[in-house]
Amino acid sequence: MAYSKKVVEKFENTLNNPEAFKVGRFDPKDSDVGTGMVGAPACGDVMKLQIKCEPKGNTHVIKDVKFKTYGCGSAIASSSELVEMLIGKTIEEAKSIKNIEIAKALELPPIKIHCSVLAEDSIKQAVEDYETKQ
Repeated sequence: MAYSKKVVEKFENTLNNPEAFKVGRFDPKDSDVGTGMVGAPACGDVMKLQIKCEPKGNTHVIKDVKFKTYGCGSAIASSSELVEMLIGKTIEEAKSIKNIEIAKALELPPIKIHCSVLAEDSIKQAVEDYETKQ
């Protein structure tokens, strides 16, 4: 199985400069933070995604994102790609992000599609957690 150039670049850039690629964490108790954590027992990947939001008019906007992912290069690249997709989006826009968008952006091989599914599931959980706090 060969990783696409996009996966390799995203993975290596994230490893070489984690802070610039939003690796880290927020305090999950903060009212403006939503946390989602998902795992894929079959392959051992675990993804934790946190969104930091602010009210804007009748909606809420994602102003920052952090993640920690334990797993393969595709899982880390999928998390990093998701971060780029989320910053500046409204909660409603974030809910509409689908794994296929991440998979296409990274040209994930079919055997690694589950990594993009983890990313989609993590944003759903993070949004749900944030909305519960509001």
